[in-house]
Parts: sequence; C-alpha cells; structure tokens
Amino acid sequence: MVYFIADPHFGHENVLRLCNRPFETIEQMNETLIYNWNRRVTGSDNIYIVGDMFFRCEDPESILMRLHGKKHLLVGNHDSSWMGKIKLEKYFKSVELMAITSTGTHAVTLCHYPLLSWKHARTSYMIHGHIHANTDMDFWPLLLARENVLNAGVDLNGFQPVTLEELIENNRRFKAEHPTTDAT
Repeated sequence: MVYFIADPHFGHENVLRLCNRPFETIEQMNETLIYNWNRRVTGSDNIYIVGDMFFRCEDPESILMRLHGKKHLLVGNHDSSWMGKIKLEKYFKSVELMAITSTGTHAVTLCHYPLLSWKHARTSYMIHGHIHANTDMDFWPLLLARENVLNAGVDLNGFQPVTLEELIENNRRFKAEHPTTDAT
C-alpha cells in the first residue's frame, strides 16, 4: 500500500495555535500522530512524507524509530532544522526535493510546495503540503480549480497518512467547503 502525509510538524508547539489543531499539548499531538500513522501503515507499506515532518523537535530520532513503513521524505521548508541531527539513510528510503512516482495505478508528482504545472499534469496528480488548511492566499482560487492538485497536509486528512483515493476524496470535500476566500 502507498500512503501520503504532509506537515505533521512533530515537536512544533506553535503549530497547535497557528493551525488551530485540536490538541491540548504537543505531546498529545505527537502521540496521536504516531498512533494514527502506525494504525494504518505496516512495515511493508511505502509512505511519502511531503515535507515538514519535524520542527523544533528535540529528539526526532525517538519518533522516527517508532514510525512504521518504508519512508520517503520530500524536503519541506522546516526540515533543514532537524535533518543534520540524524543519519537520514537509517530511516528513509529516499530524501528528495521533488519526486515523480506511481501508486501502481496513478502517476504522481510530489513536492512540499503546491505546483500549478508539472510533467504530465493532465494525466497525473500533484501532491503537496506546505499550506496546511489555509485558503486565504491569493493562489487559492488556482488550486481550487485543479482537481488533480492534492494537499496531503494532516490538517485536511484527519491527522493520519492517507491513500491516494482518500486524498482525492478529502481534497474534493475540503475544496467544496472552501469555494472562496474568507475575504469575499
């Protein structure tokens, strides 16, 4: 099975407030994310982390060693803060800025930042993170108009890794609930 997740921000206490996450403490968020991850992902599954896995996390290795699956990291803007603290090859099958791969049934392009154009854009999916559940950026109408641009952020996907089919449905529902910015 192939799973996707973005922006868990393990260890980042401010993300609770900034993204209005439903957790009392960072420890509660971390433990919930770990539980949700391991309840779905087995050791033989591939999981693509589409950026910002940790931020201000004192001990990323103590979390990484608990997470199941063959991990593939797409580097996000906050990942440089922890990547030098561990041996990446011990925990990740790949570490890239961008990847083009397949789920077995669909081609996907993966990048932490949402792209509006990519190779085979008409016949494949673009999976990103970075924006959390934010819809007040000037480019939101452009993302909204593209059914094949999918946000893998935990804030949209039940704080858990999701399959491509779940990602498609969660993004369809989120986009239907947020057709315009709050400013309109």
